[in-house]
Parts: sequence; structure tokens; C-alpha cells
Amino acid sequence: MPLSFSRLLTFALLMTLASSLLAQSPRYTDPEKTDADFAWQGEYVGQVGEDRQRLGMQVIAQGQGRFQAVVYFGGLPGDGWDRQEPIRATGQREDERVTFKAQQGSTVLENGAATLYDPQGKRIGQLSKVTRSSPTLGAEPPDGAIVLFDGTPASLENWHNGRMTDDGLLMEGTTSKQTFGDHQLHLEFRLAYQPEDRGQRRSNSGVYVQGRYEVQILDSFGLEGKHDECGGIYSVRDPDVNMCLPPLVWQTFDIDFTAARYDDQGNLTDDPRMTVRHNGIVIHQDVVLPGQRSTTAAPVGPGPEPGPVYLQNHGCPLRFRNIWVVPK
Repeated sequence: MPLSFSRLLTFALLMTLASSLLAQSPRYTDPEKTDADFAWQGEYVGQVGEDRQRLGMQVIAQGQGRFQAVVYFGGLPGDGWDRQEPIRATGQREDERVTFKAQQGSTVLENGAATLYDPQGKRIGQLSKVTRSSPTLGAEPPDGAIVLFDGTPASLENWHNGRMTDDGLLMEGTTSKQTFGDHQLHLEFRLAYQPEDRGQRRSNSGVYVQGRYEVQILDSFGLEGKHDECGGIYSVRDPDVNMCLPPLVWQTFDIDFTAARYDDQGNLTDDPRMTVRHNGIVIHQDVVLPGQRSTTAAPVGPGPEPGPVYLQNHGCPLRFRNIWVVPK
């Protein structure tokens, strides 16, 4: 279906209206203005036991002093995790510590470190808090790139319904005026911190390549990594690994897209393909997309025409920056 701005606008308005009907819970977009639980959330790495086994742990804030911990064998996702089933435990903050309990033992989080104990209460090791960042964070647009957003008011003119914060960040719910066929896309996003929300209500958005194929954006830090979680190709494929970092940390998508091919009669001859790097890690390698349909809720239908970059508004206050495209 040919690109129609009126269709895109109607779609965006409907999504905004639907989202506004959801009950509001605490939502934070500034790392300097959060709740008392925010500082405890994050990633921890260390060695435990006599054999010095390496573990990684992700701590997820769930509101009002509640937490969940996910412990990975070998290290964190994308950095050593050996794909064994992780251990999950719930925890509660009391004053200046968070205590987690599971069948395998307990963990006490305080002073920027996590101390692990076996079921008999014997200390077996400690994990230290780490802060990971994408190797492509702040990547400069190469020669031939089209800069869609660089934080200047002038770059806001590249977007339909574009909105920018006072500190120069692009807000959700906007569509690039320029359209693309085969291309490489780089964008950086920062999830909102919504500790009391769950599932699809937790910092939900998405980047639609050509307005047709959604790479999901969601606060799925510590989740399993499904098609409808961060980095998933919505309704098509789970990411190979869940590379989602904690909310309010800048993250990157680097997407290589090959458009569908059609013959002179308009018949599909080759399906589109996509490779996605999330925070520098390949999570989809040359994945074949459904050329006969767009992904769920896409504003642009399948077809031979080039399409825009669409940043979904799902009622959650995300932020974007450093967006550029290299046409192929």
C-alpha cells in the first residue's frame, strides 16, 4: 500500500488515545529524578564458591521496595552467560539493604555489592555492580549518511509530528518524512523507568523499519527475551539473546535492512531481510521477514515503495537521539 501521511497520522492518534486510557503509574525520564529503589537496580558480576564460578545478576526494581533478581551462570547476557536456565528470586528493600531468597540460598544487596550465601547461611562470594554501555553509543554518521535527528531544532523538521524535549531529545510518536529502500539505520533510545508497570505497559515503543517491520522497544531488562520484548521482531522472531539494559541507560539499535523485491507486474519475488545489533550484539542475523504482510500494528502495508522510520507512541515517555540512515 502506498505511504499515506493521513493514514500514519490516524494510526498515531488512535494509539495515543488507547494508551491514554491506561491507568497512570510512576514514570521517570530523568536519571536524576527517580524513586528510592532506582539506585539498587542494575547489573552485578563476580565469582562464587570454591571453584570461583562466574555469575552475573540483573536486579529489577518493581516498585515500593520490591525487586526481582535474575542470576546467570557464566556471566551476563551477551557477556559470558552459558545459556543455562537462570535462577530467579524476589526481594524486598529494608532501609539500606535488599534481601533475596531462593531455594539455592540468599543474596544481600548493600553498598553497591551483592553477597551470596548458601542454604546454610555460609558466605560463598560477592558480585560487584557494573555499568555496561553499547560500543556503538554515540557513533558518528559515516560519509553518505542522512542524519534524521541530532538534537538540533533543524533536525526536528525531518519528522512528521516531531516533538523534542528541552534538553534536545526526540520524543516517541513520530515518522520520518524521508523514506528508504535498502538501508542501515542507527538510533539510540532511553527507556523510561516505570517500576510499578509490568509487561507491555513498561516503557513500550518500537521502531518500524519502512513503517512495516517492528523491532520492539520495551523495558524487558531481566526478562526471557521474546518477540514482543526489547529487540524482538514483533510477531516474527525472538531475539537470540535479551540484550536489554536497565531503564534510563542509553541503548542502541543498529539495523541492516534489505527491502522486498517485486517484478514489473508487482509480484513479490524476494522477501525482505534484516540483521539487528542491540547494544553491539547481533540478536538477528539476516532474518527473512514476511514480505506478504507487515508486522502487527504497522502503519504501512507491504509493497514495493520505500518506507519511513516510524517511532511508535504507546503512551510511554521514551527518548531518542543520534538517528541516522545510510541508504544502500
